[in-house]
Amino acid sequence: MAYDALRTLLEMLEVFRPALTRPGFSNLLVIFSGWVLTSGPHAITQALVVTGVAGRRHHEAFHRFFSRGAWSVDEMGRLLFCALSKWLPPDHPIRLVIDDTVAAHKGPKIFGLGTHLDAVRSTRAIRILTFGHCWVVLAVLVPVPFSQRPWALPILLRLYRNEKQCRREKIKHRKKTQLAREMIDVVLSWVDSRRVEVTADQAYCNSTVLRDLPTSVLFLGDMRPDAVLTAPPAAKGKVPGRPRVRGEVLPKPQALADDEKVPWKRTTAKLYGRTQAIYYKTLTGQWYRATGSRILRVVVVRIDTGKIGIRVFFSTDPRVSIRYLLEGYARRWSIEVCFRDIKQLLGFSDSSARKREAVERIAPLVALTYTTLTLWFAREIHCTEIATPPERPWYGHKQGLCFADILRAAQRTLLPLDVLDPQRSLDNLRESSAPACGPPTAARRQAA
Repeated sequence: MAYDALRTLLEMLEVFRPALTRPGFSNLLVIFSGWVLTSGPHAITQALVVTGVAGRRHHEAFHRFFSRGAWSVDEMGRLLFCALSKWLPPDHPIRLVIDDTVAAHKGPKIFGLGTHLDAVRSTRAIRILTFGHCWVVLAVLVPVPFSQRPWALPILLRLYRNEKQCRREKIKHRKKTQLAREMIDVVLSWVDSRRVEVTADQAYCNSTVLRDLPTSVLFLGDMRPDAVLTAPPAAKGKVPGRPRVRGEVLPKPQALADDEKVPWKRTTAKLYGRTQAIYYKTLTGQWYRATGSRILRVVVVRIDTGKIGIRVFFSTDPRVSIRYLLEGYARRWSIEVCFRDIKQLLGFSDSSARKREAVERIAPLVALTYTTLTLWFAREIHCTEIATPPERPWYGHKQGLCFADILRAAQRTLLPLDVLDPQRSLDNLRESSAPACGPPTAARRQAA
């Protein structure tokens, strides 16, 4: 069983081999294994310690893998995306979600550090700023057999730099929305004829992201309550002049919500794991400032708790049902869970790299590690004894498995691996008749 789990994990890493040289792939295997086995603060040198490579190989080779290596993070993301696409049914759309996260970090002469708004700790009244790196992330939503919710698996990342940094270094400033649109276009170049759905919050629902999207792309987003909406233009008659691109002005979403003549309708939707009653008003029209002449389905949802009052959602396909729109937008929350996991468990913001090439590679590689481990775990590993979580009688209501369980299973799997000679490790496991998890040695107790 341990042999099958390790063999499957090494097969997953083989996905990256075309993007790397032979020495580069050997370095990747060491860093991947060490990063997964590390239980405290993560670093390249710590990865060498936990894998037993320290003293057997010079540490500078692994630092140069990031700062001078001839490989591309985007190419590795493409290879992983191609492997990931095979998990989806042929008639299943490719669902993408976009968001950004701040990785708190400090240190002298570290590339890309800046002051960014911390959306997690900020409120409407208080804005909390954090010093660190801001990453714009594009992830694919994938259903997994060990969880009731889809998982957001990152495949592309971009480092955002604020205007103050760009002015100081005299380089062109690129907004987060520009980076997001760039990543969407990159993924669309990888997709053949499958339908693509993109979900993002209000920060990414503007003309930079939405304008001129292909008609084959369905976008589900969040709209401002004071957005200006217009009806589709009427057919041009014999009146001279160019045809109109917009129709008559429609009520704004806030005005529609306040209009007592338009009754609230009721439906149900499964949001965040619970079936809820939803009261809404809807209309179709253009949001010309953001999407041009494209016709949208706009849904105003009544919020009976808190001070928000209403939320406004939209779809670039007016034919989608209200339930499909709301449930599709709610799936966006999976990327927030992903951010928590990679920061707390995988050391997403722990690296002390300073050079630009290393900074722009280490964090994305950590995110790709998250995706790789999740796909490996979904390949029937979750059904084996090596995935058994610790006994916690006080936690009987837990349903499904989380990333902590995935990481624990990966640590158990990688413990017997000699990363400098993986084939010998596989042969030893195949010939061994010991139990899958082995005796409770100190190293195994640490992994458990």
